[in-house]
Amino acid sequence: MAEIQPINALHYDPERTDGLQHVLAPPYDVIDAEQRASLAAGSPYNVVRIDLPTGERPYEDAAAQLAQWRADGIIVRDPQPAVWALEQDYTGPDGRRRTRSGFLARVRVTGYGPGTIRPHERTHPGPKEDRLRLTRATQANLSPIFSLYSDPSGRAAAALAPSTANDAPWSETNDDDGTVNRVWRVTDGDAIAEVRAAVEPAELLIADGHHRYETARVYAEEIGGDGPHRYVLMCLVALQDPGLTVFPTHRLVRGLAPEQHETLAKALTENFEIEPLGSTAELAPPANDEVKIGYIDAHFKRPFMLTLKDPGIADRALPGHATPYRRLDTAVLEALILKSALGLTDDDIDHLNGLGYARDFDQALELVETAVYEAAFLMAPTPVERVQEVAEAGESMPPKSTYFFPKVPTGLLFNMLA
Repeated sequence: MAEIQPINALHYDPERTDGLQHVLAPPYDVIDAEQRASLAAGSPYNVVRIDLPTGERPYEDAAAQLAQWRADGIIVRDPQPAVWALEQDYTGPDGRRRTRSGFLARVRVTGYGPGTIRPHERTHPGPKEDRLRLTRATQANLSPIFSLYSDPSGRAAAALAPSTANDAPWSETNDDDGTVNRVWRVTDGDAIAEVRAAVEPAELLIADGHHRYETARVYAEEIGGDGPHRYVLMCLVALQDPGLTVFPTHRLVRGLAPEQHETLAKALTENFEIEPLGSTAELAPPANDEVKIGYIDAHFKRPFMLTLKDPGIADRALPGHATPYRRLDTAVLEALILKSALGLTDDDIDHLNGLGYARDFDQALELVETAVYEAAFLMAPTPVERVQEVAEAGESMPPKSTYFFPKVPTGLLFNMLA
């Protein structure tokens, strides 16, 4: 069982910061240097100053800044335990408008396993070390982990509905991508009990924030014993929520030697049916049971659809992996093309040596058409059900296999660990 608890959160005092509009930020791992500078310039209290610190002593400076904001009353401790309902109105990369609903609470940190918490993607060592050093310094979770749970009856949403339907939001903000974030503070004991009863029997699946969760596990063991360090801040969304969507992350390659071009061409013709397409608009494959991948290179700039000739090819390329994993287009591409044909190692993939990612279809095309990359593989969206099947089989998907959109902003709440 997952242990869900209301949280005596730290949060910005909206009266001191003129609301939360100028103090929130995206998760640290999607912010580049230019965006960080823009966010920091937008407010002296923007959370990026402590969640993505810079300078010679970044972690110590982040801790000192957080302490100063608390001393000055910019950040305050909430007087009551609460769960915080979150609604996000957004337009996805597919152009459709949706609303995703969930809530923020604290969750007891446990090892991965059936019935508790499962990951769905592999992680990298670098970000975990960075997040661990920041956690040690600040003794806080500054950014929520985004996790999924099953609630077919909608019990948790029903418990929060009176607050979200009848009360004004505690905060409402707009992201640069047009997402509207609305948050309600829910302190009603009966509502909280209903939410806990709905979620605690469920297994949690981490959608975004694997590095932060694994950091929380290491930190909890470092401190030892019991206490607030045994919990981590999470945003929880039901798998059945109509606003929950997963979009693809496309793969790009560059720096290929002449012999790699030859082995790539051979691998494509041996393993895939290759269908010429009428236009690049047809390159985005739909979600389906077959492994289909759009392909275009910078030399010929002709679009093709690659369809795996036989599932047995994936079975032979991925021995020892569970069937749901062997049916993933990202796993098949990694095994047959990135590793076998192009010779990339796990270390190359982890450190983006010759490999790049694009979450935007048009961006992926532009990077190939302008020869920044030599070829693009356009991936299909992975259905949420398949993500769940892979996790339940005890597997972790290749990095960047999923793109859960929108992101949960950093700065809505903080969870103190001491």
